[in-house]
Amino acid sequence: MNSLVRQIEKLRPMFEKLSRNIYLRAIRDGFIAGMPVVLFSSIFILIAYVPNAFGFTWSKEIEGLLMKPYNYSMGILGFFVAGTTAKSLTDSLNRDLPVDRQMNFMSTMLASMVSFLLLAADPAADGGFLSSFMGTKGLISAFISAFITVNIYKVCFKNNVTIKLPEEVPPNISKVFKDLIPFSISVVLLYMFDILAHNLLGHTLAESISVMLAPLFQAADGYIGLTLIFGAYAFFWFVGIHGPSIVEPAIAAVLYSNAELNLGLVQASQHADKVITAGTQMFIVTMGGTGATLIVPFMFMWLAKSKRNKAVGKASVIPTFFGVNEPILFGGPLVLNPTFFVPFILAPIVNVWIFKFFVDVLKMNSFTANLPWTTPAPLGMLLGLNFQALAFILIIVLIVVDFIIYYPFFRVYDKQILEEENKGNTKNSDELSEKVKRNFDTKKADKAIEEKNKAIANDIGITEPVNVLVLCAGGGTSGLLANRLNKAAKEYGVPVTAAADSYGAHHDILKDFQLVIMAPQVASSFEDMKKEAEAKGVKAVKTEGEQYINLSRDGLASLKFVKESIE
Repeated sequence: MNSLVRQIEKLRPMFEKLSRNIYLRAIRDGFIAGMPVVLFSSIFILIAYVPNAFGFTWSKEIEGLLMKPYNYSMGILGFFVAGTTAKSLTDSLNRDLPVDRQMNFMSTMLASMVSFLLLAADPAADGGFLSSFMGTKGLISAFISAFITVNIYKVCFKNNVTIKLPEEVPPNISKVFKDLIPFSISVVLLYMFDILAHNLLGHTLAESISVMLAPLFQAADGYIGLTLIFGAYAFFWFVGIHGPSIVEPAIAAVLYSNAELNLGLVQASQHADKVITAGTQMFIVTMGGTGATLIVPFMFMWLAKSKRNKAVGKASVIPTFFGVNEPILFGGPLVLNPTFFVPFILAPIVNVWIFKFFVDVLKMNSFTANLPWTTPAPLGMLLGLNFQALAFILIIVLIVVDFIIYYPFFRVYDKQILEEENKGNTKNSDELSEKVKRNFDTKKADKAIEEKNKAIANDIGITEPVNVLVLCAGGGTSGLLANRLNKAAKEYGVPVTAAADSYGAHHDILKDFQLVIMAPQVASSFEDMKKEAEAKGVKAVKTEGEQYINLSRDGLASLKFVKESIE
């Protein structure tokens, strides 16, 4: 097993390079920016259809009122994502362009969104502007619009293809004409593609792409496709690479379009049988975080004989319950730990197999709503599956199965750590006994420790205000360290203020900070972050797994880390 892990680690540079791909990142960041739309629309889906599980059905008039906000938010998600993806890609490509030839992201967003309308909206079809391909069915067209548009802008700006006006013309007016040529080229080119698709295939380009990719999406929904997709999630995380950054952009379109297809099937009183959805990924496959680790902290906390494992379990159980499982991933550790390789990969795969069995054989409806990923998995399952009776059974089955998968490997690992602790305890027993005697008066001891810590904090030497931005993949893990920094800064009176966010959502706020700390799951993007931060006079540092967890637990150590990083 150790040999296997070493072989996997040799491939890590290739995986890291893949995770830094600007087009995959643009898709991911585009979705993150559009997530408020997804979550807002889900509120109305839950109100409209969760009551059905309890025998209550809204009238058609009320259902229509509830679905209108959904249709004009989630129903045009492709339109929004075309713009947000273009904005993200513009930010990435601007880093390689001269300062005086930077692309205007507002212009690329507008051009991409106009181009998408030409590809997806069909005035002649039933529904006109609000066609089914304006939403999740048109996401691939949205990505195509963004990629082509931004690259046309890049070529034009890099080669100074623009309308040159006299110097006497105000800069804001000149800027409009500077964007006119690339705007026109990109929109007209994509419109020509749509005309070609209409003449050759009889559909809009968005619909033609959907028809061509339908067999691929159907194959992905099978057992083999599910195994490859969701096994890759866990595999990449095991080697320390944020799996969703690589896999999710490739399947983002089907993840969200299937949920909408399921909703349409439920509305038509048919069986919602599409398994690959965002809900499946968040609450079935990654129940408790990548690796399906919801049960693992409880095992560490309740069943471990090792004191260290018990402590890790207690520190990890609450974050993991909300899908933030980095404390157990790096504190256990589970990632790059040969003992946990098999269950870490196997549990997510078995979970999705069981879910597919419930959908295909027991005829349970699949997910119809998209919820925040921080929703506790059991609750996320119940809400996303509209409180079906089978959903309650599914939760119990998944927890039991994951326990069975992880338990043998947990016992082996706990025995290893216990043996290490016993060796250390024998060596340090006399020192520990003496320490207990010295600290018999706990109140005095606590006060002495408090005074000592304050004296050490004063020696840290941070006298000027320091704003720290902690970045991770989704904004959850980064909150652990940001919260610890803020608490320690307040306790010791150190002028440090920390904020947490997700990598990709930092571009507009980066200038407000002096230091950026990158969590382990986005450390592969450190070189890009460093380059962007240096351009704005900001210091960037990255952290390793165990180091990050230790910093998020120890406020004093985290303040010292900030001081060392900004020097």
